[in-house]
Amino acid sequence: MAHKMSAEICPTILASRPDQYKLAMQRLWFAPRLHIDLTDGRFAPIQTITADQTWWPANVRVDLHVMYANPAALANQCISLGPQLVIIHSEAGGDFVPLSEQLHHHGIEVGVALLPATPVDDILGAIDYIDHVLIFSGNLGHYGGTADLNLLAKVNQLRQIKPQLEIGWDGGANENNVMALVNGGVDVINIGSAISQAEDPYQAYAKLERIIGVHHDPTDTVN
Repeated sequence: MAHKMSAEICPTILASRPDQYKLAMQRLWFAPRLHIDLTDGRFAPIQTITADQTWWPANVRVDLHVMYANPAALANQCISLGPQLVIIHSEAGGDFVPLSEQLHHHGIEVGVALLPATPVDDILGAIDYIDHVLIFSGNLGHYGGTADLNLLAKVNQLRQIKPQLEIGWDGGANENNVMALVNGGVDVINIGSAISQAEDPYQAYAKLERIIGVHHDPTDTVN
């Protein structure tokens, strides 16, 4: 995977009930890539819908962010859903390498999320098994949070170790700081409330794309 020269805006879905999830999916009809949060009520303090309650259009790329204490327990369900990427937390339990190999065997990319206090050094032993690293600057299981731009130091460190790595950001991104995240080397900017809670989610998304100098035709997603 070559390092991309432009960033992507990726709306986030966080839903505790199937009806909330359906509404979010309808409001985000334009997005070619979605970030779907799944939490277990243990690793993250709230519980979202379960994996078997998720769905998405066939022409949308989906990243599943699994905030589970034992992410391996969700592996088979994730595989059956067929996302492009599954992101688990470095701080979660279980043996990462076999889980990564299982997902890769089924053509699914593997990501690792780092909470603010978790250093990059914690994942260096498994870096060959990792396709994506998510720099987490939010509140587990909640929209909002503050984008701590000091965490961009992790991006620079990761880029020196594995230049082709895709790097995402989750937490507090909005129109005021999205360009700083791009300039800091972030490839995928996951955005929750700034899009999903906007009066017009598409206009909010399009404005963020204009700020970072990218654009896509939403009809490419819905056709």
